[in-house]
Amino acid sequence: MLTRASVGIVIAALAGLAAAQQMYRWTDENGRTHITDTPPPASAKSARKVKPAASSAEGLPYILQQAVDRFPVTLYTSPDCAEPCRVAREHLAKRGVPFTETQVREGAEELKRLADATEVPALKVGGKVVSGYERGAYDGMLDSAGYPRTAVVPARKPEAASKTDPVKPEASAPSGPYAPGARPQRVQPQ
Repeated sequence: MLTRASVGIVIAALAGLAAAQQMYRWTDENGRTHITDTPPPASAKSARKVKPAASSAEGLPYILQQAVDRFPVTLYTSPDCAEPCRVAREHLAKRGVPFTETQVREGAEELKRLADATEVPALKVGGKVVSGYERGAYDGMLDSAGYPRTAVVPARKPEAASKTDPVKPEASAPSGPYAPGARPQRVQPQ
């Protein structure tokens, strides 16, 4: 049985959840896009309210949830980085590692400030960073953070491949004992 105090606690918790779900997306004067839970400043361009994404670890197998919570993965790329960034992205996708990709636009200073790295692609796993793409270094960092060696969820498609039109499933004829035109299961005596 709920008491008046426990009902109040439940209502306060639900109100807190509702308030925590408000997110804002806006662009600053330098052209950087921000997604925050606080309202944007007056100087923000194209500010709008957005629905927050589900937790990156939500719905993942337990072993992957643990790694994502303790050691989140960020891949730093740049618009000028073609082949090495594509290969790094594909490697993380094939391994089934949930990651965030951040494009660095202002050059080495911004990359140094954000990731303490000198070249893209740069991989940040928790607090450790490796510059450039070297498969062994990436695997070593991911292994030590507890990410599974093989994908435990279906491999994520790289962003470039997801820009194609989706394949429409072919309609299949209904089947089963209750499908239109199916033979009766048992003939009833009349």
